Amino acid sequence: MSTRIGLKLPLFTVDAFTRKSFAGNAAAVCLLPKSEHVTDDVLQKIAAEMNISETAFLTCLSSSDSFEKSSRFGLRWLSPTNEVPLCGHATLASAAVLFYCVGNSNPAITFDTLSGPLVACQCKVDGEEFISMDLPLNSPVVVAHGEFSDLIKVCVGEQLVKEVQFSSRTGKLLIRLDDSVTRTDLMNLQPQVDKMVDAERSGRVRGVIITVVEAADSEHDFASRYFAPWNGIREDPVTGSAHTVLGPYWSRLLKKKSLYARQCSKRGGDLRIDMKDDDRITVAGQAKVIVEGYLHL
Repeated sequence: MSTRIGLKLPLFTVDAFTRKSFAGNAAAVCLLPKSEHVTDDVLQKIAAEMNISETAFLTCLSSSDSFEKSSRFGLRWLSPTNEVPLCGHATLASAAVLFYCVGNSNPAITFDTLSGPLVACQCKVDGEEFISMDLPLNSPVVVAHGEFSDLIKVCVGEQLVKEVQFSSRTGKLLIRLDDSVTRTDLMNLQPQVDKMVDAERSGRVRGVIITVVEAADSEHDFASRYFAPWNGIREDPVTGSAHTVLGPYWSRLLKKKSLYARQCSKRGGDLRIDMKDDDRITVAGQAKVIVEGYLHL
C-alpha cells in the first residue's frame, strides 16, 4: 500500500534531557493516525529530511484509540540513515508531546517498541516536572583493550584508558578514561569521528561511549560523550540508551543505586538514573517542546 499524497501529519521538535530551548538532544516526533498507512521508505525519507539524530513515529494501535486518551502506542525510532532498536531521548520527546501538547492525562504511557514495552511516567523531582522512562538494562562486560585498539586510538588519542567494556546487545563500546582525566578534558577531547567506521568494520560496534568519573565535589556522579557514525550521527548530544549501559557500569563502581549524570556535548544534558532489581533501569529527564506544526506529504 502506498502513502497517500496530500497527507498532513502533526510534527513536533523537542529538546530532551533539558529544561531550556536549544540544549539537550533534539528529536522530531511525528504522529501517525491508524487510518493512514505511511510506508517504511517514506518514514526513512522523513527522518532524513528532519536530519537530526532521531525521528520518533507514534502510532495508535487500533482505530478506536486516540492520542488524547489512549495509554498504549506503537513507537519507532529512525536516524537519518536507518531504524534503531532503542532511543531514550526520542522516547522522552514522544512522552512530552503526548503529555504536554496533545493533553494525554494518563499517569503512565506504554510504548510498544523493538526493545519491548517501555513505560513513561510524569513525576516530580525537587518540585520540578520530569518524565521517567522504564528501560531495559544493558550491562557491559570487560573486553581487552587490544580487541578494539584501532578504534580506541582514533577515539581518545593519547589519553590514558582505565577500562574498556562492551554491551553486545546495544553494540556500544564503553571507554573509561583514567581518573586523572576531568570533565573539562573530556569536553575538549577531539575524537577522529571520520575514522571511526574504518577503524571498526566487524559490525559489532554501533556507537562509542567515552566516560569519566566526576570530582568528589560535583553534583554529578559521572560524565560522558557518545559517538555513533555507524548510524549517521557524529556526536549525539544526550543519549538515553547509552545510559542503560553507563548506569549499571557506574552503579557497580560507585556502589550507588541512584545516579546523576551529565552528558557533556556542546549542547549538554542531565539525566537521573535509578537502578531497579528486575533487569531494568529508570532514566528520567526534562523536555522542552520548541516546534509544533504539520508535515505535508
